[in-house]
Amino acid sequence: MIESLLLTAAHVRTFEQQRPLTNASGFFFQREERLFLVTSRHVMIDEPSHHFPDRIEIELHVDPDNLGKSTGFSIPLYRDGKSIWRQGLDTSGEIDVATIEIDRAALPDRTIYRAFTPNHLPGQSDQIEVGTSLLVVGFPLGFHDTLHHMPVVRHAVIASSFGLRFKGEGYFLTDARTHRGTSGAPVVMRLSDPDPAQDDLPWMLLGVHSARLEVGKPDLKLDEALGLNCAWYADILLTLTEC
Repeated sequence: MIESLLLTAAHVRTFEQQRPLTNASGFFFQREERLFLVTSRHVMIDEPSHHFPDRIEIELHVDPDNLGKSTGFSIPLYRDGKSIWRQGLDTSGEIDVATIEIDRAALPDRTIYRAFTPNHLPGQSDQIEVGTSLLVVGFPLGFHDTLHHMPVVRHAVIASSFGLRFKGEGYFLTDARTHRGTSGAPVVMRLSDPDPAQDDLPWMLLGVHSARLEVGKPDLKLDEALGLNCAWYADILLTLTEC
């Protein structure tokens, strides 16, 4: 039996028409009957690096009896010259999270995936302490199980006070070894006592991994990498998936 958590993640590739551009990570989020792909906003567009894809492609499992069978599923990013993904804003500016709705009717009949829902987001009564163990589920440098088309998981811990916006921004810090291609990965915490609605996916969705945290211009000879990362609070998904 494959763990349900691994089926939440999607390998994202960006394209400009037929020209491949970058690898990234994403995951599925369901709001009532609507299904969304969540990833980092800079996967969709990133002006500083001149990254302007016009479509993305995700890999889907299409046979419950053979996890080695998959297909690419293309999602256009523009319609009539306008972007069709949603991105977040708050009082501090842009949030590096984006969602795009997936046409469920267009999915192959036997597609296998798992999706987080609003029930997987932390509530006000949830106590999440600094140092809490987390997992980041994604595709670092595009690396994954190419036979079964599965992501890999990296261990992380919460490195700043959860619920307190770090430097006033809408993210918290994680301490983890991450790489390019992990952008857009879900940051999750195992539930010790899931309610019945979460039995199939007993994880709390805390954040969306964005990027490694860079501090000034470190001396490459004297300074080691901090190993700290930005994870945007996942409650932004309630705003980005509203009707």
